Amino acid sequence: MFFRNLTLFRFSPAVAADLERLAEALPDHALRPAGPMEMSTRGFVSPLGRSAEDLTHIVGSNTMVVAGCEDKLLPAAVVNDEVAKRVQKIVEDEGRKVSGRERKRIKDDALNELLPRAFVRPSRTAAYVDRKSGWVVVDTGSRGAAETVLSQIREALGSFPAVPLAPEESPRVLLTHWVSTGELPAGFTLGDEIELRDPATASGAIARCRRQDLDTDEVREHLRTGKQVYKIGLVYDDRISFVLGEDLVVRKVKFTDVVLDEQADSPESAAAELDANFALMALEYERLLAKLAVLFKLPRPE
Repeated sequence: MFFRNLTLFRFSPAVAADLERLAEALPDHALRPAGPMEMSTRGFVSPLGRSAEDLTHIVGSNTMVVAGCEDKLLPAAVVNDEVAKRVQKIVEDEGRKVSGRERKRIKDDALNELLPRAFVRPSRTAAYVDRKSGWVVVDTGSRGAAETVLSQIREALGSFPAVPLAPEESPRVLLTHWVSTGELPAGFTLGDEIELRDPATASGAIARCRRQDLDTDEVREHLRTGKQVYKIGLVYDDRISFVLGEDLVVRKVKFTDVVLDEQADSPESAAAELDANFALMALEYERLLAKLAVLFKLPRPE
């Protein structure tokens, strides 16, 4: 259940108290199956799985939720092919052309017949709110998907003024300085992945390295020619490895054996296992995010 990608938002201490209403607010916004004529539905599901009823899971000051959606799979090619068959039948049977208005009606009829038979694709995105430190942590590397989860929480609560990160230090400049000088902040070491780009033009040169030592003349030569660091692999405190982007999305997060060895042995139940893993994960991310907040000057809203 460990989150592998972290898209982050911040909220004020005043908002934190309102988040205690999540447990009572979410049941009215639970995910329901898509109806025969619906393209999609959205809502919350239990972090404990299909058979559980609770839509939140709380450990300390952290509350986990799982936003779900069910989308009907009805490709445009399938609809267009059905419309073409019906139009062709009219042409052959009645010997006349089909007008644009009639074609639209035929398409609507085809949609109404095909939609109830369409396959449903479910998806789930987990997130948690840290009321003490003012973080929303969404398990996705997609800003759009994270915003969708945030919108669902806002809808459930009536309002939720969480905001994207607003760094006072340029992430790209800072990441580039770390690699070019080898002077990383205390506790951080370089990983084995980097993406460098020429910022002069949108179509500028891009260099990517994976599974490679980054403290090399080859990497520094790219920097001397004007490229800047857009993504960099890092290891924090020998406990977490990740790739940090200039958008401050934390991707490809992995705990090292130092952390995994601290997992509880043979939990009594699924709930107990979730408790233990959630507590461990939230504690590690709390330390990491506090460090990133200092380095990039990420203020918590007042």
